Amino acid sequence: MPPCKVVFYKADDGSVPVKEWLGEAKKNEKRLFAKCLVWIAQLAAQGQDLRRPLADTLRDGIHELRIAFGHTQYRILYFFHKRGIVVLAHALVKERKVPEKDIEIAIGRKGRFEEDPEGHTYE
Repeated sequence: MPPCKVVFYKADDGSVPVKEWLGEAKKNEKRLFAKCLVWIAQLAAQGQDLRRPLADTLRDGIHELRIAFGHTQYRILYFFHKRGIVVLAHALVKERKVPEKDIEIAIGRKGRFEEDPEGHTYE
């Protein structure tokens, strides 16, 4: 699969949840931030071919980028749009499994993105 273009989901209010989450990581834990960038670059390079342990499929077109740092598991939820675009939709700290409410947030963002890709894209 050719490389994918990675974009961030932008909410109606102009906020960019994953970008903001990454900004907090950069401010509070630079090594976590750097690791997230490496995993996002892997996602861009491999797209739908990226598999465990780096990525996994959840449900309803939502996938997770699996980032372990120290004793904590982080997840960036994403989905694919058309051919070659990956949209980073949601980020969280994971306990045992990704909570359903977080998957539902990502599904909602996917639906809004699909209705208006241009209005919900931050590059």
